[in-house]
Amino acid sequence: MRIFQSQIDSEFQKSVEVDFGHAVEKLERLLKKYSPDLVHLHCSQERVLRTDAFSFSLNLTLPTGELHAVGNGADPRTSVKAAFAELEKQVKKHQQKLRKDYEWKRKRDRGSVKISEAV
Repeated sequence: MRIFQSQIDSEFQKSVEVDFGHAVEKLERLLKKYSPDLVHLHCSQERVLRTDAFSFSLNLTLPTGELHAVGNGADPRTSVKAAFAELEKQVKKHQQKLRKDYEWKRKRDRGSVKISEAV
């Protein structure tokens, strides 16, 4: 996966680095079917001065589509976690659509049949 970062202040980047690394590892596990050269992740962070909050945006480009997620929070770490949680949810939904999970009907477990009920 190729990662591009823009507009991320160096003072906030150090505090976010650990959470960002864990989230990228989790995304790589979800996207292991794709070639690493074809997956691009673009990250940018903004500080909203009016509300004194942080906004972290992610753009994930896959061979089968493009996903976008934004996370807002009071501090940089919460905005990163919110953005990656939203992106992870979108990736799972995108993969379900590609697999056409909505067309496959699952059989329900009817439970075990007792001998007295079978007779």
